[in-house]
Formats: sequence, C-alpha cells, structure tokens
Amino acid sequence: MTTSRSQRLCRALFTSFLVLALLNLPSLAQNRPQDKILGGYFEEWSIYYAGYNIANLQQNGVANKLTHLIYAFANVNATPACAIADPWADYQSPYLPSVSGAAYTGPMYGNFAAIQQLEQLHPNLHVLISLGGASAANTANFSAAASTEAGRQALAASCIGMFIEGNIAPGITAPGLFDGINIDWEFPTASDTQNFTALLQEFRNQLDQLSATTGKKYILSFDGPAGSQNYVNIDLAKAAKAVDFITIDGYNYAGSWDTQTNDASPLLDSRQDPAFGQGLDINDTVDAYLKAGVPPSKYTMGLPLYGAGWTGVPNVNHGLYQNSTGPSPVPLANGKGLCPDWSGNTAGCDTLLTPGVATYSTLVNLEANGYSVHFDPLRVAVTLFDPTPGTFYTFDNPATALLKMLYVDARGLGGAYVWALKDDDANGTMVKTMAEFLGH
Repeated sequence: MTTSRSQRLCRALFTSFLVLALLNLPSLAQNRPQDKILGGYFEEWSIYYAGYNIANLQQNGVANKLTHLIYAFANVNATPACAIADPWADYQSPYLPSVSGAAYTGPMYGNFAAIQQLEQLHPNLHVLISLGGASAANTANFSAAASTEAGRQALAASCIGMFIEGNIAPGITAPGLFDGINIDWEFPTASDTQNFTALLQEFRNQLDQLSATTGKKYILSFDGPAGSQNYVNIDLAKAAKAVDFITIDGYNYAGSWDTQTNDASPLLDSRQDPAFGQGLDINDTVDAYLKAGVPPSKYTMGLPLYGAGWTGVPNVNHGLYQNSTGPSPVPLANGKGLCPDWSGNTAGCDTLLTPGVATYSTLVNLEANGYSVHFDPLRVAVTLFDPTPGTFYTFDNPATALLKMLYVDARGLGGAYVWALKDDDANGTMVKTMAEFLGH
C-alpha cells in the first residue's frame, strides 16, 4: 500500500517542526494561523464528582482562549421535542460558584446562570447547546423525529424555542443564552441518511427565519463520527452545506472494548499497527470527509482530554499492540495508587470513575509515579506504560496537541475542539497549548 499524500505531508511537517516545537515554541507561534475555531465541550454533570464548574473556565483563563463553548447535553424525547436533561445542574442549583463575583439572583440558577455571567465577561464567546449524545433513547428519538416532515418541524421548533429563544422552563426565560445548536445524533443508520440531511436543513431554515426577525446569525453544527462504519450513513457533502462547521471525533479509534492495546487518537496510520489500513487514525478520517465533499474550513478536529487504558499487558514494545487482560483499573487522581471504590463514594479518584479511561489531569500525574512516556513520531501519538502491573494508557499531551494544530493549519481545516474541558489539568494546559497555535 502506498503512502498517501496527506501522510507524506504530515510526516514532513513533523520533521520540519519538531525541533522548533521542542526547543523554540514562541518562534513557531509567531506564524500561527488566525480565525480558527477552538471549541470545548462542557458536560453538565461536571459539577458533581469532578467539581468542575463554568467558573473554572474563568479562573484558569481557558475562557479567554475558547471561541466556542458547547454545553452537553439536552435530550431529544419522543414527542418529538427537546427536553432538559438535568434541571438541577442546568438551571436550579443555587450553590455553584459565581463566575463574575456577583451573586446569582434567580429565578434561573445552575450552569445556565453561570453561562450568562461568562458571556457578559466574554461577549465574543459563542455558546452552543448540544442535543442528544450517546443515549439509545436520544438515537431512537432522533430517527423517529427525522423520518417525517412534521416531526422535523416540531423538533426544530421545540429546540429553538427552548434554547435559542430561551423558554427554559415555566417562569424561567433566558433569550440569547445560546448562540446556536450542535446536533449529536449517535449514530444514523443507512435508513436515516436522507432524513439526517433533512433534519439539519429544517434546523437551518428555522434558525434563518429567526435571524430575519432578530438580526442575529445563529450557529448550527453537528457531531461527525470517526470510523467509516459510522460516517458512511451520512451524506457528508449535503449535510455540510446546512451547517457552519462539523465537530468531527478524533478519538476512540481504540479503547478498552478492544483486547489489544493501540493508539486511541493517532494522527497517522502505521505499518507497525496490526490494524493498518483500516482508517483508524485522524488523517484517514480527514481524507474521507474531504473526499466526500466537506469543505476543509468546516472540518473541526476533535482531541480527547482523556486516555484509554488496559491492564495485564506484557512488557513488550512499551505495551503497544499487545494483548491485555482487560480495562485498566481506575487510578487515584494524584497518580499514587488505585481508586478503592469507583462508585463515586470515595474522594480523590480519577473523575471519570470508569475502568479503561482516565483524564489527562490524572495521566500527567502517573508520569511521576512509575510510568514511562513513549512518543511515536510515525503516528504522532504518546503512551504511558508501567510494566510492574502491566498497565498501559494512550492519550494526548501538549506535544501531540501542538503537532495536531500544525496539521490543522497545513491542511486548511477550520479548527479544533476538545472533549471535555473538565478533564484538562487545573491550569488548562492542553487547551492553552492548542490556543497558542490556533491564533488565540
């Protein structure tokens, strides 16, 4: 199999920029691109075990770097209509820290009130509501709503009324709270292909109709999956025409559902990979979307702020491409042991509380506690391995984030985003690294 033009381009980039990236970052940043999207997903449940709030974005300076804040999620119900997924987190909790220092006065509290304060401090920040997410109910309800013209009209009108016009709940209105909508339908089937496009077009039409009244331009995007088995059911060229940009997953190419370790978010394919040629890398995903007719400017590359992990991995090849006995156990957030109870009843655990994954903020602590770091220049990927328990992680760090942003610029892509903001370290190192090389 021949090496693709885009693979050659990326490897040339790596060769050209590695020394500057490692030794002279400020010089490289002087030639950074401009007007690229830098988005971040904020999970409404961040306020619980993770204790991560909208106020953290202001305190650590990340809000100064983002162009788009994407709030996850709202539900899609069978009516069809939009529905608040977590009223307490979204607009009821009076206990969240203030973003601006001013007290929340109600009747709206929770994350939505915090977002209002954040928007006052950052008037150029675009805030979107993400609809759906990885829920079987949301997927089924998207499919049912999109299957008829009446269903599409009803769903779009409901979601726009609730989140764009701001009819949040009885007695609670917040017009202008959200600047747009992100559709996260996971995942359309072959029978949904035409309806997926039609649903996006209905949202676009109704948002444009509202624009004619308010004079404000509203943003529409959708989440694009990685892996051909998922995006093959979307007419990418037609879908792209209806939206301002696409948030395209750049992760989950491998995970603890696999028995063999692999890179979860590699930029490039590699002949050393047992799965070589299957398109399980960002570069092949970019090629597929662009070949299908998606304009590069609408392609927004996703980076994970979490890693995938396995245990029972032999001490061969630093643990990469090796069989495992299962998902990695949940570590303590300080990297000094394992979480004794990952039901959420024990403080100090990695905040994902899930075997087989860990946040970037925890993984950087593992580096100082027995794990060795290995960078693969052929894939632009980084891994951690401790041979004693045989535990292996694949994740992104500032070096891979930097090189991925150079790739975004070289291929003329629209920008990048992260899932999810709470998983960065306390200083927002990953987001700030990306921002430095996206012109923010």
